[in-house]
Amino acid sequence: MVLRLAAIRPRSTQAWTSRLQGFRRLATQAKHDASKLRNMALVAHIDSGKTTLTESILLQSQYLSSAGSVDTGSTTTDFLPAERERGITIQSASIPVRWKEWTFNLIDTPGHADFGMEVESASRVVDGAVVLIDAVEGVEAQTKGVWRQLDRYDVNSRILFLNKLDRAGASFRTSLLSVLANRMHPRPMALSLPIASFDPQDYARAEPGIQGLVDLVKWEVWKYDGDGKASVHALPRDKDELERTELFPPSHPIVPHLLSARITLLDNLAQVSEDLFEVLLDLPDDASAYLSVTAQDILPHLRAATLRNDVLPVLCGSAFKHIGTELLMNYVGELLPSPTDVETNAKAIAANAPLRMLAWKVGWDKRKGWMTFVRVYSGTLKSQSSVLNASRNQREKVSRLQLLYAAEVEEVDSLPFGSVGAILGLKYTRTGDTLVSVAGGSHASSLRDIIPPPPLMSVSVIPHSHADLEPVEEALNALARTDPSVRVETYEGQLLVHGLGALHLEIVESRLREEWKVNFEFGKRRVSFRECLGPGDVSEVNDIWQTEIGGQPIHIKLGFSVTALEEDEQGDPLWDGNLVLGEDGKSIPPGELHANSNDPLAHVAKGISSTLSSSPNTTLALSRICIQLKHLEYPKETHPSVLAGASAAILRNILRAAGQGDIMEPYIRLKISVDESSVGRVVEDLVEHGGEVLDLDASAEEDTEPFVEGAYIPPQWMSPSTGKASKGGSSRMKRTIMALAPLSQMLDYSTRLRALSGGHGLFHMENDGFRRVSSQRAMDILRELGRL
Repeated sequence: MVLRLAAIRPRSTQAWTSRLQGFRRLATQAKHDASKLRNMALVAHIDSGKTTLTESILLQSQYLSSAGSVDTGSTTTDFLPAERERGITIQSASIPVRWKEWTFNLIDTPGHADFGMEVESASRVVDGAVVLIDAVEGVEAQTKGVWRQLDRYDVNSRILFLNKLDRAGASFRTSLLSVLANRMHPRPMALSLPIASFDPQDYARAEPGIQGLVDLVKWEVWKYDGDGKASVHALPRDKDELERTELFPPSHPIVPHLLSARITLLDNLAQVSEDLFEVLLDLPDDASAYLSVTAQDILPHLRAATLRNDVLPVLCGSAFKHIGTELLMNYVGELLPSPTDVETNAKAIAANAPLRMLAWKVGWDKRKGWMTFVRVYSGTLKSQSSVLNASRNQREKVSRLQLLYAAEVEEVDSLPFGSVGAILGLKYTRTGDTLVSVAGGSHASSLRDIIPPPPLMSVSVIPHSHADLEPVEEALNALARTDPSVRVETYEGQLLVHGLGALHLEIVESRLREEWKVNFEFGKRRVSFRECLGPGDVSEVNDIWQTEIGGQPIHIKLGFSVTALEEDEQGDPLWDGNLVLGEDGKSIPPGELHANSNDPLAHVAKGISSTLSSSPNTTLALSRICIQLKHLEYPKETHPSVLAGASAAILRNILRAAGQGDIMEPYIRLKISVDESSVGRVVEDLVEHGGEVLDLDASAEEDTEPFVEGAYIPPQWMSPSTGKASKGGSSRMKRTIMALAPLSQMLDYSTRLRALSGGHGLFHMENDGFRRVSSQRAMDILRELGRL
């Protein structure tokens, strides 16, 4: 199943029954308050602690009596055998969480780039996000990747959570500086400060840890015991009393810093809030006056600035030790948007609004069949009703509706505006489809689609016997429906599966064996190359296609303008980096995405898609081509399906006349961490395999001013294990190498790096797009593929 049914172990049957009754009241209550909903995702680079934070949230909200661990494979949201074996999240997991007066539809997403489609689909349906950063590593490659995905789907309201501050080398300051250095947001705003220890001597000894937090907005201190239980204490509202407070031992270094931190917070927030600016102007000319501003006065301005993306709220803690989790949950409720905040059309919020929802995920369950997970954008969906798939112009029957609350699947009669739930019974719907009410649905426009990333690697699938062929094909098609980033095709009688990387294909293989129980073997992995448009003259290509239907000759006239995209032109991700335009110059969607399957343009698009998937020159997929339909003439008594063959044949003739174009291969961006003694061998190996070293990061950053263009950056001593007392040791023994390399040369890099570094090297790779190769490299690629 794609969406997890969380395995929760309640403390007692009575306690569980009480919570379950509460869930039922929530699911069936007559008054649905969408303003209290928070549809939000946890996103981050791999190993930043998303699943651990999810466990901590479930524990703090009393859904769990004890938190599971990624290390022991006992977490709620990572239930697949492959996830527990590898200790990583492979599929996104959605769990509704009740916290105070809010309900969070929380989606825990994978951090590995190979499972970027899971982040893509989650980003499409959430209204806000919590972005985690490992405070030891700072902003990493996939942190920027998921940040761009949130940008792509206009998820503007975000909270940054600096995790793992209990670890040696963690730095609040360096993490914030990395946010600015990577231009993720110009105004990160620290709402809480870490207390590494309540013993001042630990700061002098550079002891790592985190024992408490200071909430600068509500002006409170959170003290944590060894079990992660917190006690909350109000800070004095007077400067002199603050200096004498008994909450900290005498001479604690953080006490003199607290007032200036709060003043800076309010001054920076006032720069984006005129109303708060007026409030601060009216304060007495005394530093203590800033302490008199209450949280009730600050939060409305802070929330408005967060919704406008004027500021990036920053919180911190340690999810593993449950430090900062409750504070994060409070601010998720107080700052992130509800469905009513992001919906610009007031009519969509009305109870009688026409139904409109998006299928953001499709899953398969052996007992229940196909499960379609939806977000309702307007109206109310009711069970046992019929809906229209506006993306495919097909009518669907809704069998049952479900809400997933912890371990229990709640059957509900309806899903109101803003809800996230599951539908059982839909046969044709796929990820990204728009579902609307049948009445007037044929004229409804589709919601924005979810675009799968382009495949980078492929592998052949070899059934054990002829009898296994059909079950393997059915399993592959079912898997592709649950995971749109998996693409299946047949080439020269051979089944090929395309994915986003080696790990992605390993998981595909595992799921086929474990979930569908089919018999097959995988062949050799290959990367997916592309061919560009050739330089030949295509002006003389005939635009008339002839065939016979029922013994009658048919003539179809179909003209294309085919050109190569300029370097600064963006291709359409739906067309794998190509651009397909109609006679009016507007983009044409691929054939299967047309609302009307009998539209002539839908069949023309199918023919174009078929041709672009296999070049007549090299059989490689084509990319970076602009195709515009110039004219179309065909007998009106002929069914438009004939246009698919006509468009494919004419376009194929044009591409054949243009000749073979440049070959492109996928490149990856590498971040490699090795000991100083291994740097030379690693760099030499990269160059030998066609790589390019971009940067060698050798030393720790020097201290800079704590204020950077309106953004408050705490001093380094606040994270003592990264302060001056800890410098000079092992931190200089590690070197970080940033490099670019062709993916085809890095398929076995894990083994190579282990040998080069004596087992001490670590690396991460992310997709860096396709690049043209030299003529010699193109010959090598075609020879390797058997095209010469």
